[in-house]
Amino acid sequence: METLHAMGWQVQAWAVFSNHYHFVGFSPDEGLQREELTQRIHRNSARAVNALDGVQGRQVWYRCWDTRLTYEKSYLARLAYVHSNPVKHGLVADASTYRWCSARWFRENTEDPFFRTVMSFKTDNISIYDDFD
Repeated sequence: METLHAMGWQVQAWAVFSNHYHFVGFSPDEGLQREELTQRIHRNSARAVNALDGVQGRQVWYRCWDTRLTYEKSYLARLAYVHSNPVKHGLVADASTYRWCSARWFRENTEDPFFRTVMSFKTDNISIYDDFD
């Protein structure tokens, strides 16, 4: 999250797993900076994970896909998708109990009508490569 904030992104939703991650955010006004952002996220998280495992130089992330959301309904559906992703992958029954996801924060910090609207979106038809089961 520090990398995203440092580069001016406003994070809306995130979920991190052992083999992939998702985030939804508003890019800074001065441009997407997607390539630099991706490089920083991958470099910083690889260093942190490698330090935990006592190794150096291991590549942690291998690919990146990004989508620019231009329709409100697409944005709301992606919020629902990211917040419910730990459940999709069978890691927990309730996404708000998954430590590396913004689902709990989202539930606790949004107005109930907005929360219910977002979570009512069907996510099974969203075109996101997420075949990591």
